[in-house]
Amino acid sequence: MVRSLQAQRTLHSRVLVILIITLSVISFVVLVSVHHFGIFSTPQHTTREQDMPDNHPIRAGISGNANDADQMLKDKARRARQLAQQRQQKEREMQQQQEKEEEERPPMNIILFYADDWRYDTMGAAGNPVVKTPFIDALAKEGVRFTENCVTTSICWISRATLYTGQYLARHHFEMLGRGRTILEDGKLVEKKLEVPANETLYSLMKKKAKYFVGHTGKLGLWIDHEEYLGKSFDYFTDEDGWHWRNIGGKMMHITNKNTGDALRFLKMWESKGKPKQKPFFLNVAYFATHAVDGDKRQYMPQNESMTMYENDTIPIPATANEETWQKMPYFFRPSSGAMNEGRTRWTWRYDEPDKHQHMMKNYYRMASEVDTSVGIILKELEMQGQLNNTMIIFTTDNGNFHAEHGLADKWYPHQESIRVPLVIKDPRMSPEFVGTTNDEFTLNIDLAATVLAAAGLDPLPTMMGRDMSVLYRRNGFEGEVAAATSQSRRKAFASTNGRRYIDPSSDGGGQYHSGSESSWRTEFFYEHPMHSNRDYIPASEALVRKDYKYFYWPNFDYEQLFDLKNDPGEIHDLFNSSNPVHQKKLAEMRRRFKELKTLAYSDSQIIL
Repeated sequence: MVRSLQAQRTLHSRVLVILIITLSVISFVVLVSVHHFGIFSTPQHTTREQDMPDNHPIRAGISGNANDADQMLKDKARRARQLAQQRQQKEREMQQQQEKEEEERPPMNIILFYADDWRYDTMGAAGNPVVKTPFIDALAKEGVRFTENCVTTSICWISRATLYTGQYLARHHFEMLGRGRTILEDGKLVEKKLEVPANETLYSLMKKKAKYFVGHTGKLGLWIDHEEYLGKSFDYFTDEDGWHWRNIGGKMMHITNKNTGDALRFLKMWESKGKPKQKPFFLNVAYFATHAVDGDKRQYMPQNESMTMYENDTIPIPATANEETWQKMPYFFRPSSGAMNEGRTRWTWRYDEPDKHQHMMKNYYRMASEVDTSVGIILKELEMQGQLNNTMIIFTTDNGNFHAEHGLADKWYPHQESIRVPLVIKDPRMSPEFVGTTNDEFTLNIDLAATVLAAAGLDPLPTMMGRDMSVLYRRNGFEGEVAAATSQSRRKAFASTNGRRYIDPSSDGGGQYHSGSESSWRTEFFYEHPMHSNRDYIPASEALVRKDYKYFYWPNFDYEQLFDLKNDPGEIHDLFNSSNPVHQKKLAEMRRRFKELKTLAYSDSQIIL
């Protein structure tokens, strides 16, 4: 019995030993296979392998595989370097070709289509489901459409003075139509008119410095002597303002047709007088449309041929065009004196009844489509003259417009409908990758003068406050090298600041809120509008505008508001009294930054805002 048990134990021991040896062999075979087939990117050497002689076949296989893997990595790195070098070489060749083309290109013409009271979404390209603007839409497909373009003051004459000077109202001071600001001098009230020297205005610089053939047709919008305050800067000049229909030479003419005819006359004049002297042209076609005729109860009076347009359409009513939203406007929009805010007055002229709203908006859209047709006619003339591909084309407007949002009509205030306006640029220098794209940077009307001057080869003046927008669509924008120097500018297209400086970023936001730098575009801006007549009529308004929040300040009433634009794009829910610590912190931060930007805007500092 004992022997039997011992025999069984011996058998079990032998089986166990055999099993252990078998598992060891299998493990060894698997390990060798793993290394042989390169399953691990870097072979893991064991002590046993290191003890093998150099000529051992297993060690030789493992070492060879490691060497192969190292060589493969080296080959991949070398190919990557070669591809990068080839890419850089191709970019250099493309850049050299672009520079050559720009060197050989004749000086560029510039045409500015500058409409009136036309907000950002009054374009088919902007997603408007009703209005038809095929020619402007085509420009957007051939150029860049700027979706967050804004004005720094939303009213006709101030916005136009900003166009002509490149300055905020805070600096050019043209706060009242025909008068500018009125100040006390030697005991007398003096109207200062336009206070920027005539030789520092856009038209004068284009005529006398850039040597362009210069024309203005349509609404100048200042009601001052253009020769005295803008210099004798025009080869062709007309000023049409305040009317839709007029008897001219015994024939009733619509103002948009008059604008079109004048623009065509300018181009014919340039062809016979400017072109032979190898002068490029700069033309501002400043439409009065879609501005209403103030005081006429019809407001918008389109051309007869347009009256069938939109007759079967139903114009959508804005979500914020209701009594509840109107009641959320600050208390002083409903003065206790019984007076009426002018925005509310004009709302009663246009939008206080559903049928009236439809009628007014259809006529407004008809006039917009008429401007679009005019743009198409003028561009066709450029094409016939062989100048279309050598002309920088800009379409924009002077201010936005309330279409009953917040219970208001017209403009003035810092709401989105009032300050956002269209901007489309088609530029012969535009890099192909930007053609047909949109850009959502904060471009401003203070940038227009700098952009036009740069296209003509001039730096902005030290007193100007905007910058050349071509940085946003030339070469690789801010992601690549700066735009190439051209025969017109002989310098980097946007690097020059002409003595001006970029201001420091806001202290909040970790540097994300700023007015721009040499390698970035602005992410915030200061807005201002003066009181008009009295504080009940059109109260002064100011703002700090960002894409996430907007801070309002109403100086006549020392009244503040804060809106979360991400969650409240309609600017309905004022967060000033919010108990949320996030809102209170944001309010304090934006109030502080608002005061900083306002102080800088009103200073004489040579800055870019």
